[in-house]
Amino acid sequence: MTGFLWEMRLLIIEDERKTASLLRETLVAAGGEVVCALDGKSGLEQALHEAWDLVISDIMLPKLDGLSLVRELRRRGITTPVLMLSARGEVEQRVEGLDAGADDYLPKPFATSELLARVRSLLRRNGLKKPAQLSAGDLNFDPVTRETRRAGRRVELSSREAVLLECLLKAEGAVVSRRDIISAVWEYDFDPGTNLVEVYVRRLRDKIDRDHAVPLIQTVRGLGYALRPQP
Repeated sequence: MTGFLWEMRLLIIEDERKTASLLRETLVAAGGEVVCALDGKSGLEQALHEAWDLVISDIMLPKLDGLSLVRELRRRGITTPVLMLSARGEVEQRVEGLDAGADDYLPKPFATSELLARVRSLLRRNGLKKPAQLSAGDLNFDPVTRETRRAGRRVELSSREAVLLECLLKAEGAVVSRRDIISAVWEYDFDPGTNLVEVYVRRLRDKIDRDHAVPLIQTVRGLGYALRPQP
């Protein structure tokens, strides 16, 4: 899909120069504006102080490893999607990266076609266009930066919590079924039969509605969830 990264800014954090060069050439050819950092410390500085549509980071980096880097981004409230790269492809390493706050994981060596597919998926998930802010009552959510405020006060959300909130807000007060939430937030086309949705709704409710007289997140028994002020 030539040119699909038009107007997209991508940060590559990779100390292997050949890999960094391949990534840059591939993403520039797809239309992206690409900047490279060769160590974790400089990569973190650029990720914190500039606006990016996507960060691609290796795990094994000099000065600051990729896991520590993504943890620090999330701790600072930076919700930019992160695609992690590593020569270590074992399940436990992939889980470690995702638990640290990464959005996806691509083991080395990789085909450029798979890289581009992962990038497209992450950008679709986070919106290729820059939509207007979403709101309900005194809650405001920016789909681009994922900055969330309730009654003017900033609310810190994880990546999954932010996607869940966006899913509920886009329904404009309508009920969103458990299955639709699973599809939107985890991209499963089936119900895994766990309490995953309930756990994340509880976490989101605790952050959004705690200390507020008017709750926004409503449970509609047997149907799903809705985000709307109570009448």
